[in-house]
Amino acid sequence: MSTPHSDTRENLLAADPEFRRLVEEHTRYAAQLEQIHDSSLLSAEDLLLESELKKMKLWCKDQMEKHAARLANGASRR
Repeated sequence: MSTPHSDTRENLLAADPEFRRLVEEHTRYAAQLEQIHDSSLLSAEDLLLESELKKMKLWCKDQMEKHAARLANGASRR
């Protein structure tokens, strides 16, 4: 069973190249964070990179939510 949120996401993935790019970036940042967390010993550089990756990942998620909200608002006006 799909939810309205997952339907919106699927529609955006299919129709919006910018949304797809944001999802790919978000996924890449998440993978990089996982690699950092898998390290047994983190350097100061690793901790700085971790902080920056978290910020970029959150920014991507915010942008994806904005896209989804615009689609939802556009659909509700019809």
